[in-house]
Amino acid sequence: MTSTVLSIGSNIGDRLARLQSVVDGLGSAVRAVSPVFETDAWGGVEQSPFLNAVLIADDPGLDGHGWLRRGQELEQAADRVREQKWGPRTLDVDLVTCHDDDVEVQSRDDDLTLPHPLAHLRAFVLIPWLAVDPDATLTVVGRSRRVAHLLEEIDPAERTGVRRTDLTLTLRTEAAAD
Repeated sequence: MTSTVLSIGSNIGDRLARLQSVVDGLGSAVRAVSPVFETDAWGGVEQSPFLNAVLIADDPGLDGHGWLRRGQELEQAADRVREQKWGPRTLDVDLVTCHDDDVEVQSRDDDLTLPHPLAHLRAFVLIPWLAVDPDATLTVVGRSRRVAHLLEEIDPAERTGVRRTDLTLTLRTEAAAD
């Protein structure tokens, strides 16, 4: 079974609807959805704040490249345009990590680097991830580290810049029960 941790974000248009489109697009593969957080833009480009969340999903038919293609398809459906590195986005779907059963997938392909090379530096990834998996680990420079410890190493100002909202994303199974 291949599982993945996806970091999703949007800062253009109906940000919440864009995030919900990922949950809906992945359907029954989604196993957990974090709360929604608002975060100031990261990377030095002046722009509006993002809504961010983390999803945990699994699908025995997808490997790391399959998850990458699926994320890119969801971005394209949201009219994602790649004009500026770390610029404004209708939707950003990043693969943070993938596991094949209990083994973390390592990839250094031109198209796919796993685990995500900057995830351990991003409070907007780590905080939502911990909300759905308090025991999460991530390999950083060849060493498995607890995500909670990685978060402690991030500047406190950046951590406080990740603000939990009252907004929620709904799993399809929850929507069907309503």
